[in-house]
Parts: sequence; structure tokens; C-alpha cells
Amino acid sequence: MSEHVVLTLIKQADKAISAEDFDTLMDFYADDAVLVVQPGQIAKGKPQIREAFVAIAKHFKNTLTVTQGAAHVIEGAETALVIMETHLHIADDAALMTRRATYVFKRDQAQRWLCTVDNSYGTDLLDPE
Repeated sequence: MSEHVVLTLIKQADKAISAEDFDTLMDFYADDAVLVVQPGQIAKGKPQIREAFVAIAKHFKNTLTVTQGAAHVIEGAETALVIMETHLHIADDAALMTRRATYVFKRDQAQRWLCTVDNSYGTDLLDPE
């Protein structure tokens, strides 16, 4: 069975994040997408999402590499829910954080899959602070 196209797109987006190629990264998002920057903080729209990724790169001293682990895609009604392990490698600390992320993609009129909700925290948002 071949990999779902959305998973391929996520891998390409991760390469753009790791390379700090934020212009290319924005091509993966819908204009009105949202990004969970951290619990309680959301970036809305491409300009805010781009700013957030620049700040995230700076926070990790420009050493962040993002990869993916196990994934599951549930597709219906031109929408795909992705449940996935996201691995954040921070070179300065030689640290690895793994999150169980959730993403929502929507197919646009040109039949392109675009991310509308990017939540690398997944259900951890339900945990008390």
C-alpha cells in the first residue's frame, strides 16, 4: 500500500522547517490555517504562522530538526485527520522530544491538500497546566 499523499507533504514540510525555509513551508498551509504554537497560544493565518516558525527556530537556537514516526490518516469529505508521532531533535541539547501530533488537511478546489490545523501537541492540550 502506498503512502498517503498527506504524509508525503508533511515530510516535505518537516524538511522545510529543519532547513528554515519558511517561504516554502507556507505553501503547505491554507491561508486561514491555525498553528498551535504552545498550549494557550495559537497563530492564525500564514503571516502569523510564519512568524511563529521563525520564533520557534530562534528559541531552539536554529538547531531544530523535525521528523515523523508512526502515523495514521483518516480521510473523509475532502478532509484528512492525521495522527502522528512528531520527533523534535534539538542539536544543542542532543535532545529528542516526541509528541503525538494531530493535523487536519483539507483538499482545495485545485485538489491540493493544505494544512488547516497544525497541532504538534495533539491531545496533550487536554492535560492540566
